Amino acid sequence: MSASAGKVVIAALAGNFLIAMTKFTAASITGSSAMLSEGVHSLVDTGNQGLLLLGMNRAKRPASPGFPFGHGKEIYFWSFMVAVLLFGFGAGISIWEGVKHVMHPVEMVKPTIAYIVLGASIVFEGISFTVALREFNKVRNGLGYFEAASRGKDPTFFVVLFEDGAAMIGLIVALLGVFLAQVTGSPIWDGIASIIIGLVLAAVAIWLARETKGLLIGESADEIVSDRIRDCAAAQPGIDNVNEIATLHMGPNFIVVNMSLDFAERLNSTELEALVSTLSEEIKAIDRSIKRVFIEAKSSASHTLANSDLASD
Repeated sequence: MSASAGKVVIAALAGNFLIAMTKFTAASITGSSAMLSEGVHSLVDTGNQGLLLLGMNRAKRPASPGFPFGHGKEIYFWSFMVAVLLFGFGAGISIWEGVKHVMHPVEMVKPTIAYIVLGASIVFEGISFTVALREFNKVRNGLGYFEAASRGKDPTFFVVLFEDGAAMIGLIVALLGVFLAQVTGSPIWDGIASIIIGLVLAAVAIWLARETKGLLIGESADEIVSDRIRDCAAAQPGIDNVNEIATLHMGPNFIVVNMSLDFAERLNSTELEALVSTLSEEIKAIDRSIKRVFIEAKSSASHTLANSDLASD
């Protein structure tokens, strides 16, 4: 895992913990449902960043006989758990608290405290969001934010970024809820704000779960990388046909390449061995994340027949 990813997660963890404690204190004084929901949100985010750090550290463990490709997918598992927790605890508690507050309104007291805390939280959350956005911009390669997140293979960047984005939206909604409750004299607005915060968290959690699920199951390398691998193999004079190229991310920085190639019949064993060795090194030079290359020698006809048998099964 990159040092910049660790910096993003640590910055978010420290900021969310301090913000959560401040929000809970303000909620207990003001009786604001939206403020309580925001406290829960920040506390869940703190736990989420802790899980990401756990995943990052466990993903660094070396390969072993039981895990010959290492533990890189640990980060995908814990990122998925972050989405589940964000949905179950963050969204669930916020919506429940909001519904309860709408059904049984409680008058807010000392709203000035809520304004101060929410304003300070926006500043602190904005700093964390800026750090995450700056680091994400370094790796998105000019793509749109959602497209870059969808195609990205390191979830630590986009999980923190979208969590912080949801937090900023939640803070603005909470601020608006407190304001409307004060202006109208109806505490129901505070409960409605809490429900909206929960819905925002639920939407972000579902989107994050969808993105991290693909990584957890096993996504291929970027199409550009696969195309360059194919071009590299096709350019070799001793290869008649590139039957198939399959890639798999075993972690953000660990790609496995499996290839089926139709080698020229004129090659002897020494020439074939040299060609495979050269091709493997050239493929690894395409992207430093490519760690393992497996090459299967098979004629085009045999490969087509094998695929037909698999399709019929």
